[in-house]
Amino acid sequence: MTKHFLTAIAASAMLLALATTVNAQNLAIVNGKAVPKARMDQLAGQLARAGRPVTPDVEGQLRTEVITREIFMQEAQKRGLDASDDFRVQLELARQSILIGELFRDFQKGNPVTDADVKAEYDKFAAANGGKEYKASHILVEKEADAKAIIAQIKKGGKFADIAKKSSKDPGSGANGGDLDWAAAANYVKEFSDAMIALEKGKMTDTPVKSQFGYHIIRLDDTREAQLPKFDDVKPQISQQLTQQKLAKFQEDLRGKAKVE
Repeated sequence: MTKHFLTAIAASAMLLALATTVNAQNLAIVNGKAVPKARMDQLAGQLARAGRPVTPDVEGQLRTEVITREIFMQEAQKRGLDASDDFRVQLELARQSILIGELFRDFQKGNPVTDADVKAEYDKFAAANGGKEYKASHILVEKEADAKAIIAQIKKGGKFADIAKKSSKDPGSGANGGDLDWAAAANYVKEFSDAMIALEKGKMTDTPVKSQFGYHIIRLDDTREAQLPKFDDVKPQISQQLTQQKLAKFQEDLRGKAKVE
C-alpha cells in the first residue's frame, strides 16, 4: 500500500510540474483556449528592435493587447469571417509581407556593412568635398547695363547688401543682402565660380559676370578650408545608407534573374 501511495504522489508531482510548464508557456486561457506567451514575446521583440524599452508597465499593456486580440479573433471566427475570400486574400498578402521581411533580414544578417566599408565611404566623401570653401555675396540682374550701373553705384559708396535686397533677382539670397553662405566653388556654374575664385578677399567684380541666369555682381567675403562633419558624427547615417544600397542591389539582382513570362 505504501508503494502505491508513493507512486500516486510521484505521478501527482509530475502532473503538477507538467501543468506548471504548460502554464508558463501560455499567457492566459480565453474561453477555454490557450493564448501562447510567444505572441507577447514577439510583440515585445518588435518594440525592442525599434529601440523602445520593454518595462513591466509595457509588458502589462502587451499582455492586455494580446488577450484582447484573442477575444476579438474568437468572435470573428465564430461569425465565420475567417472563411471569406476577402480574408484569405488579405491573409496571403500579410504572409507575403512577413516572409519578404524575413528574406531581407536574412540577407542583411549575412551581408553586414563593416566599419571598413563605412570608413571608405566617408573617405570618398571627404575627398570629393574637401578643399576650400567660399563665402560670397552676389546681386543678380537681367541686363548687363543694370549690372554696370550697380557696380558704379557701389563704387561710389552704395551698400552692397541694401542694393541686393532691392534689386537682386535671386529670391534665395536677395532677401539676405546677397549672402550665399559658405559653399564649394563646384556648387556654382562655371562662369560664377571662375570669377569668384579670381577675387581677393573683400573684393568685388569690376565687370558683370554673365551666366545662364543673367548678370552677376560678385563679392568674395571670406575663404576657409572645407568644414567636414566628423566621422563618428555621421557614421550611423553612412552605415544606414550603405545597408539600404546593399539591400536595393540584392532586390535588383533578384528581379534581374527572375524569369517572368
